[in-house]
Amino acid sequence: MHTLVTGGAGFIGSTLADRLLADGHTVDVVDDLSTGRLANLAGAIAAGARFEQIDICSDALTAFVAQRRPEVVFHLAAQASVAASIADPARDATVNVLGTVRVLDAARRAGVRKVVAAASGGTLYGDVDRACLPVAEDHPQRPTSFYGITKRALLDYLAAYRSLAGLRSAALALANVYGPRQDPSGEAGVVAIFAANLAAGRPSTIFGDGGQTRDFVYVDDVADAFVRAATSEAEGTFNIGTGRETSVNELYLAMARLARGAPPPLHGPARVGEVRASALDSSRAARLLGWRPATSLTAGLAAVLEHARASARTPARAS
Repeated sequence: MHTLVTGGAGFIGSTLADRLLADGHTVDVVDDLSTGRLANLAGAIAAGARFEQIDICSDALTAFVAQRRPEVVFHLAAQASVAASIADPARDATVNVLGTVRVLDAARRAGVRKVVAAASGGTLYGDVDRACLPVAEDHPQRPTSFYGITKRALLDYLAAYRSLAGLRSAALALANVYGPRQDPSGEAGVVAIFAANLAAGRPSTIFGDGGQTRDFVYVDDVADAFVRAATSEAEGTFNIGTGRETSVNELYLAMARLARGAPPPLHGPARVGEVRASALDSSRAARLLGWRPATSLTAGLAAVLEHARASARTPARAS
């Protein structure tokens, strides 16, 4: 299968590229490297992946897809920060809405069989009453940030291209994805931030009271969901998460135990636009894709901490 991964130099995209190559597929990667890193793709490029530095909003994206004619497009390129979406909603909409339209239209023109896109289960449903958690795909979508609104628009555009242009698609509404390669400098990756601080012996900051909960799903399990969605006949939206809530306080304590001790956390003000509680019901993915999370939180956190320690021992190189 000939595949194209947008945003493939990010930590999820590069992990997906590695999985596709391991399964014997041809892999093209496009990324503008605004947040992705070429270092994430070192193994994939060595294994035969083709990389092109392209902005998904540009004409170059349309030309590249027309030239390469992939069978499946995995669309992961995005502006993925809630805080950045609030600070600059116009740029957020440009990348996440106009960029998505560019990808879908390029796929339509090139005769792509299926598009599998990354949505955000953590922001799509907004503030959900805990009695409704874990939340299923038929729950009302009430995003509380500009970023969440753009991800809701992604689902509408996928549905429109299915009905108007016959472009088959699936959207994976992802819980809070974590794993090696996640950038600790980004506000979206609390596990990576805590791991980097623990590896360096620095205190971490918990925003708000720490009682806010998230559904943490390991990146290898997410890559597996993308592959299953690409090879399945099923379409529509699929929640991809564990169904379990973990508070930020609980997360820090679990990571501190794995690190065999840590400084007490600092506390900062709650962040604007963040939901209080989140957990996803993935039973639709289990039923139609045969997908279930395979990595326990303890095992996943241990892998992230080991990666953070190794990174701390390795001198930084330019991306």
